[in-house]
Amino acid sequence: MLQKLKALFADVDRNSPPSQRELQLASAALLIEISKADRQRDAREQTAIVAAIRTTYGLDDSTILELLSDAETASDNAPSLYDFTSIINACCSEEEKYKLIRECWRVAFADGNLDKYEDHSIRKIADLIYLPHSLSIKAKWEVREEMEGAGD
Repeated sequence: MLQKLKALFADVDRNSPPSQRELQLASAALLIEISKADRQRDAREQTAIVAAIRTTYGLDDSTILELLSDAETASDNAPSLYDFTSIINACCSEEEKYKLIRECWRVAFADGNLDKYEDHSIRKIADLIYLPHSLSIKAKWEVREEMEGAGD
């Protein structure tokens, strides 16, 4: 399994753009990184990750489970976020990056507590994908308002 993932990411530096599967894997791995940031994995965060993948990529449940399993392994074995953020930078527009950061904030807020490590991780990812700080903060406040409104 690990060799399969290494092979998948080994081809990222080639001249052709990353595949849709590589993009999905990178996105899922970044969302998983947020869920792990506070060292307290929560079922609500996992639910938010699944919803983000389903909404963004329109995948069925079995494909999502396989993707998340592979992304979990990739996340556990990645030496840095660069393996994932380089794919996002190669594939995504600013609008798509903004949507990804919104989903990161959804995962962070899912358990009802925004931890300082989750906040830091999202800011770091936003910087690495060259999303302007103002857009990251805008996404944070939009998600916070949506989540607070849903609790009413």
